[in-house]
Amino acid sequence: MRKPLPFNDIRHLQAHQFLVDEAYLLDAQQYEAWLATMTDDIRYVMPVRVTTARGAGFDTSPGMDHFDEDKYSLSHRVARMGTEHVWAEDPPSRLRHFITNVRTFASDDPAELLVESAELLFRSRGDVNESALLSCGREDLLRRSEQGWKLARRTIFADESVLRMQNLAVFL
Repeated sequence: MRKPLPFNDIRHLQAHQFLVDEAYLLDAQQYEAWLATMTDDIRYVMPVRVTTARGAGFDTSPGMDHFDEDKYSLSHRVARMGTEHVWAEDPPSRLRHFITNVRTFASDDPAELLVESAELLFRSRGDVNESALLSCGREDLLRRSEQGWKLARRTIFADESVLRMQNLAVFL
């Protein structure tokens, strides 16, 4: 079992700050700025969760993802957000990303950090739809660049196997 970095380690503090700043960008729907926090080889994945018997050895459906994206597909989603063709987000959702339980781990590469966090997303749309919550765990790889830390990989594990949200036209 890996030992997490102490909370007062500068790398942990920087990783935590990165996640808080990222949550702000997503809440403010500043998607172009959010996209700039990623490496060119980003992998952004949310596997489909399944409920299995204890000891089955897996809790995601092999080869099935809600999304599996790279910089190209993310940039197209972000660009689409600025058009009239984003019907799933018109009117736009009101979002609040709560990030907690941040644990940071050193990597074999000193220019990379492994970061675990928990996220609770609150989402409301319009005046009549009920609000929605999505709880998930995230495993991130942050890579140091000349501009500071950047997100190189994110795997999102929803805490439920049946998502009760209307759609996943949001970023986690």
